[in-house]
Amino acid sequence: MKFAPNFVFGTATSSYQIEGAHNEGGRTPSIWDAFCDEDGKVFEKHNGDIACDHYHRYEEDIQHIKRLGVDTYRFSIAWPRIFPQKGVYNPEGMAFYKKLATRLRAEGIKPAVTLYHWDLPLWAHEEGGWVNRASVDWFLDFARACFAELDGIVDSWITHNEPWCAGFLSYHLGQHAPGHTDMNEAVRAVHHLLLSHGKAVELLKGEFKSVTPIGITLNLAPKYAKTDSVNDQLAMNNADGYANRWFLDPVFKGQYPVDMMNLFSKYVHSYAFIEEGDMETISVPCDFFGINFYSRNLVEFSAANDFLQKDAYSDYDKTGMGWDIAPSEFKDLIRRLRAEYTDLPIYITENGAAFDDELVDGRVADQNRIDYVAQHLQAVSDLNEEGMNIQGYYLWSLLDNFEWSFGYDKRFGILYVDFETQERIWKDSAHWYAGVIEQHKATIPQEA
Repeated sequence: MKFAPNFVFGTATSSYQIEGAHNEGGRTPSIWDAFCDEDGKVFEKHNGDIACDHYHRYEEDIQHIKRLGVDTYRFSIAWPRIFPQKGVYNPEGMAFYKKLATRLRAEGIKPAVTLYHWDLPLWAHEEGGWVNRASVDWFLDFARACFAELDGIVDSWITHNEPWCAGFLSYHLGQHAPGHTDMNEAVRAVHHLLLSHGKAVELLKGEFKSVTPIGITLNLAPKYAKTDSVNDQLAMNNADGYANRWFLDPVFKGQYPVDMMNLFSKYVHSYAFIEEGDMETISVPCDFFGINFYSRNLVEFSAANDFLQKDAYSDYDKTGMGWDIAPSEFKDLIRRLRAEYTDLPIYITENGAAFDDELVDGRVADQNRIDYVAQHLQAVSDLNEEGMNIQGYYLWSLLDNFEWSFGYDKRFGILYVDFETQERIWKDSAHWYAGVIEQHKATIPQEA
């Protein structure tokens, strides 16, 4: 595999998954703090109170990032650290991210910052969360504070991470905080998430007149029909609409897919929450497009399902999450995005895998993870040979961390974390990834 000289290699984390320090520095609870306290929501009632203790160990973690040799590190900002109460700004919370970004830059690592990676302040949830249109204004206050304090030291901005998860997984399927199961709420929440994205882009480019690149990250999973039957093809269309087109179409075409609006109208009795000018705002031009890719889905028709589809049995090799390992379908996805949606530079803002890692005599031999990442990096290399313009790759994740509803049961890190001692141990995959990056850098002509 080969990459252009300007191709960037990175690794990624998010605030609630690694920071800990849940009640320090002025931080108040997020919806995830509350969700973890509910019975049966998170594996063994794990929570992010301590997580990887990154809040106290960020200096050590930066040294690991530096040793990996990555060009860039993607992290997110905990909204409840910045606005612990409605309308109350907390400089102490911002100071942490300022230190983090400044130290990264000092070590030659470009900070790529995600504004929202799901830790909505509990005060915002208590006023309706993303279902309430006022959430757009709350998010803009948060974004404005981050831009004002950090724009000069941040290399790129991502408004939202995976609005499918923050919207449908959280408000319709109930598997993420706040754990609601209401499709009407979910569609409204997604609209406000996407609207706040567009308004944040306008804010950075307009009020701040910033040239720092800004984009959004969508998690996309290509859908395939189990058979060629009319019913399975319909299932595939609906699965794709629910997971992919409902987000791609508004961001890149300024409209929601009409077939899905019809399908959702059993629950969404009025689309009046889509106000004049909203779709133009949502589809405001960005500088790049972030994609989180993990897997594909095989689906089949199911009359019992509201949207007439369910997952079908697949004989693909699986990760520890039970997800299909599908690098060739990843290529299909990128080609489709280029053909149907956008010519913006693409960054793979997350890709990686959980496996049942074992620490044996101080070593984690995770060849399965190395194979997974190698296959997807090869796919990126192949796609760029086709002119697909993928400009960077962020491996998820730097550290084993709090894996949402799976708690600490699933390990995605290339650094093993002993959650009792907080010791970080390089897995074989970390050594391998550092080697890939070193090899790439050796091919870049040195300036005289």
